[in-house]
Amino acid sequence: MSTLHVQGVEGEVPTAPRSQAANSRARGGPTAGSSERVGALQSLREHWPEYLIEGWALGSFMVSAGLFATLFDYPGSPVHQAIGDANVRRALGGVAMGLTAIALIYSPWGQRSGAHMNPAVTLTFLRLGKVRRWDAFFYAFAQFVGGLLGVVVVASVLGSAFTGAPVNYAATMPGPHGSWVALAAEVGIATLMMLTILTVSSTPRLARFTGIFAGLLVATYISLEAPFSGMSMNPARSFASAAPALMWEHFWIYLFAPVLGMLAGAQIYLITRPRAGVACAKLQHSASQRCIHCGFEPRSDS
Repeated sequence: MSTLHVQGVEGEVPTAPRSQAANSRARGGPTAGSSERVGALQSLREHWPEYLIEGWALGSFMVSAGLFATLFDYPGSPVHQAIGDANVRRALGGVAMGLTAIALIYSPWGQRSGAHMNPAVTLTFLRLGKVRRWDAFFYAFAQFVGGLLGVVVVASVLGSAFTGAPVNYAATMPGPHGSWVALAAEVGIATLMMLTILTVSSTPRLARFTGIFAGLLVATYISLEAPFSGMSMNPARSFASAAPALMWEHFWIYLFAPVLGMLAGAQIYLITRPRAGVACAKLQHSASQRCIHCGFEPRSDS
């Protein structure tokens, strides 16, 4: 696993999630004992609902991204024609996608899987010892497949309005400043996103707002950062558009930069808050949903 030392309070898995931080500091989580020896087939048999949810979540996000990208950027769209200012359209698109992210995170299914929707998020929690290896593998696989299926659905419904220029499958591409600026921008926004997630989720009085903070950052990034890199921050999100569009030239940026940035954000968090611990790998921890990461099981009323 990881050479990073994640600090926390040893104890039993709580019977109800007092906070995300409380759940994460449990001995019964993925860092405990023999849990890392759980095989692929057992993980798939026991945790397949969470894997399917991750695919559904990013697929739903990409459907929303495709619909709003076409609505705001396709020249034949009445909304595009009514709003002439590209900056205003981009800001509205940012708000729409931020709200989409928040809705998915706080949905019952999102609370079940943790709503990573992003291999970079999953790999960072793996690095922090909060996700098991096979869970991380199947999460990432589901995210890539789900995102791609979401784009295929939009393409089949909207046709050339979505697949043709200037929407181009809602693909993420570097802005006019070039690839290296896009790379630096992607690393920067991913670093801040992960640092924010870890800080908020590990602060008991703020933990329940983690998804809102994440959604606000998504909205802000699309509004302000997108002109530099296209605002991906997610390898599976960029793959979902690049694959059907056959736009691979700059994909390396969106494959590596989000992972590097989020790992950097986690490292900054560990250095600056060494006593705070790291919360569970869920962005929203519900008392009504089991957690395959920290071992929490909801109470039975029977």
